[in-house]
Amino acid sequence: MYKKKIKSALISVFSKTGLEPVVRELHRLKVRIYSTGGTHSFIEQLGIPVEAVETLTSYPSILDGRVKTLHPKIFGGLLARREAAHLAQLEAYDIPELDLVIVDLYPFEETVAATQNENDIIEKIDIGGISLIRAAAKNFKDVVVVPSRNEYAWFLEILKNNNGFTEMQERKELARLAFNISSHYDTAIFNWFTSGTDYKAFKHSLHVHEPLRYGENPHQSAVFFGDLKELFDNLNGKAISYNNLVDIDAAVRLMSEFKNAAPTFAILKHTNACGVATRPTILEAWKTALSSDPISAFGGVLICNQKIDLATAQEINKLFYEVLIAPDFDEAALTLLMTKKTRILLKIKAFKTNTTQFKSLLNGVIQQDTDTKTEVATDLKPVTIKTPTAAEIEDLLYANICVKHLKSNGIAIVKNRQLLAMGCGQTSRVDALRHALEKAALFGFDVTGAAMASEAFFPFPDCVQIAHKAGILAVIQPGGSVKDKDSIDFCNANGVAMVMTGVRHFLH
Repeated sequence: MYKKKIKSALISVFSKTGLEPVVRELHRLKVRIYSTGGTHSFIEQLGIPVEAVETLTSYPSILDGRVKTLHPKIFGGLLARREAAHLAQLEAYDIPELDLVIVDLYPFEETVAATQNENDIIEKIDIGGISLIRAAAKNFKDVVVVPSRNEYAWFLEILKNNNGFTEMQERKELARLAFNISSHYDTAIFNWFTSGTDYKAFKHSLHVHEPLRYGENPHQSAVFFGDLKELFDNLNGKAISYNNLVDIDAAVRLMSEFKNAAPTFAILKHTNACGVATRPTILEAWKTALSSDPISAFGGVLICNQKIDLATAQEINKLFYEVLIAPDFDEAALTLLMTKKTRILLKIKAFKTNTTQFKSLLNGVIQQDTDTKTEVATDLKPVTIKTPTAAEIEDLLYANICVKHLKSNGIAIVKNRQLLAMGCGQTSRVDALRHALEKAALFGFDVTGAAMASEAFFPFPDCVQIAHKAGILAVIQPGGSVKDKDSIDFCNANGVAMVMTGVRHFLH
């Protein structure tokens, strides 16, 4: 292996913690040390010979310290290949070879966490340090880079074990760490600059990731890029799987619609809600949501917008489920729920969703704005002679939220703030409606007087015909079909109220 002896070093660090033993070892090895500012003073106080970078560059530190090392005599010494042509240029311009760079960058992320003062944050964007470690890392065949204080101990071990020599694989590994630090640092700066913009959704950078047991199926590998600790306290259970994460995402998106509502519970299976209900207490909301489809609830993901009390926990405990998400848990409730060690209990910190979505497909990635539109009463446009009552409007809006979170084609049937039944992911809207009505009948629900929502327009009047026959008297849909009039005419002839929103909510 290509060994290199360290003869000269440039040290410019923010944190001096752990630096002293490294400097003393370099001094023992008779390494010529250059340094800057506070680092220079620190080394001088140790009684170790050190040369100020200014004596090398013939320029003082200027612009309040913004420019210290950005000079050809520094970067020439770092970037020169140790071969005849480059060494001749170093000699011609009186540039010394620099064999080692030790840098610890300004604490940008720590500053962002500690203050909102923009000037203070900007001044902690390191320019010289990041340039030094990138230059040294690029020239790793001849130059050693120590890119942060986290590497001091390992580097000191290398120095002692090899008497000041380094091997190629050691230099290359340190270069790899340098570029990882550089990439993470730039990403943190990018996230701060784009905070509040659509790119905030991409804060879950490649530097925060967690390997999963497998993907959708055991033969597929998977990794989650993001930091779940920002959203949840994981209180109990096995490792969260790929499918868990997909369902959790769908659950949080749905419950975000009800974050300020009365006690609401939702049960999801394979990203689709099979039960949603709002009631005066969280216990009633749970029982009502479960009654919508107790079969599909088995092995599902549960989510609510209120603290789980003991009485509710006792009822939930009767069901096998994968994940339970809530803003909080009574101590007694948590003790009971934790008796089953594999079930995942998540305490959600805030019901919020990203405003931008990304999805990989073909040979690229598509980005879109998240569907954050939620219709309110003033958004509804009555298009029939009969207008919905106040109670029907409440159920229509509730159904519209539910269907927005069902895979297309989707139908939601709601009565008294309960999702009675749904049909989703069908190749025709008629199939979705028939499926919903069959499920309602299976679990003993009378849909007479219920509200029906469709996430997209009716291309034909067949859906309103089937709905009317079942007893549904109020319908909400976006409208926009060239045959809207056919559906409206049928409703007018049969006493059905229909409102349009003008907003489609496809979910693929």
